[in-house]
Amino acid sequence: MSTFPPDESHEAPANRGPTAAHTYPFFFTDEDREEAARTRAFADERFLVAPEPRTPQEGVAAGQRAIDDLSAGKLLDAAIGPSERPKKGSLLRCVTREEIGYASPLVDAVLAVQGLGAHPLALTRPAAPELTLARRGSAVFGFAVTEPDAGSDVSRIAVRAEKKAAGWTLTGTKVFISNAGLATHYTVFARTAEGKKGVSCFLVKAGAVRTELLDLNAPHPVGVLHLEGAPGDLLGEEGQGLALALGTLDVFRPSVGAAAIGMGRRALDEALRHVASRQQFGAPLGENAQVQALLADAATSLEAARLLVYRAAWKNDRTDEKATRESAMAKLAATEAAQKAVDLAVQLSGGLGVLRGRTVEKLYRSVRALRIYEGASEVMKLVIARELSR
Repeated sequence: MSTFPPDESHEAPANRGPTAAHTYPFFFTDEDREEAARTRAFADERFLVAPEPRTPQEGVAAGQRAIDDLSAGKLLDAAIGPSERPKKGSLLRCVTREEIGYASPLVDAVLAVQGLGAHPLALTRPAAPELTLARRGSAVFGFAVTEPDAGSDVSRIAVRAEKKAAGWTLTGTKVFISNAGLATHYTVFARTAEGKKGVSCFLVKAGAVRTELLDLNAPHPVGVLHLEGAPGDLLGEEGQGLALALGTLDVFRPSVGAAAIGMGRRALDEALRHVASRQQFGAPLGENAQVQALLADAATSLEAARLLVYRAAWKNDRTDEKATRESAMAKLAATEAAQKAVDLAVQLSGGLGVLRGRTVEKLYRSVRALRIYEGASEVMKLVIARELSR
């Protein structure tokens, strides 16, 4: 049974709705499909019905329960990727995030950042003991790039790393860092020299960092990291940080799209249930032609974006070519399509759609961040255009 207590205010469905009957692309193997079914069943049992944390502290506690459950379900491996080939595993990560995203955006966020934070370590030290602990859930990772003046433009990173006799020390502030307060380790990108090649990557223990939790509209743990001479362990080579950050984002961006598709599918299911039972002007709302057209458009956009997501994941896994363009297209299309599907579900739900605690209201707050983190939609368009002109 779930370690989450039941949420009596949640209008939980007995099972998934019509979009659960979706099919996976033709290039999925039987093993891929079996793993998807296993993840879906586990997510439904553990995460489909869960109370929403009301404070940042409750968010941290919920995040720890999520890590414990994900470890029990052996799903942390999917986030981190295979130990022998850390650049691969994109398809499994996307399957896992789509199914978890459908059930719980909070659990998806915690899962995603566990993989995101561990990935630079996997690339540079695949045999590191911290990775073994991360796969078991005994170590929790955060990914610290964003600063007050450095978001989409990571070349503006200002946190400084200074090499001293005893090793590297980091000074400065990171903001909007997911898994803050929950993480045992942070992967921190800091400046060791000027210019784009002056950014390096460090592993920093959480105990050396002062953390300030933020109260966001979505409940997963996010905070500010104050690095005040914190010791850091250099990952890779000095000056390799930007390449590690961008390479990690290329691999993980399709999975952001997958999580968005999961949330969009959940919203569409909630909308379909509502319009089938809601009577308006003597007939179910779902029989209205305009409503049917809106639902058809949302479902089509989600399915088209979903193919882009799995195409990018397939290229990451099956080829040695960079999938920068495909990953950006996948994230852009999927997050935008999901946002529209969730907005439609709120609109069709009327007053119930904005009632705090309802599924579509929670999805509305949760899906919004996906169009910003790991590259805002506007930045994805710039990336795509740049790749087209190469």
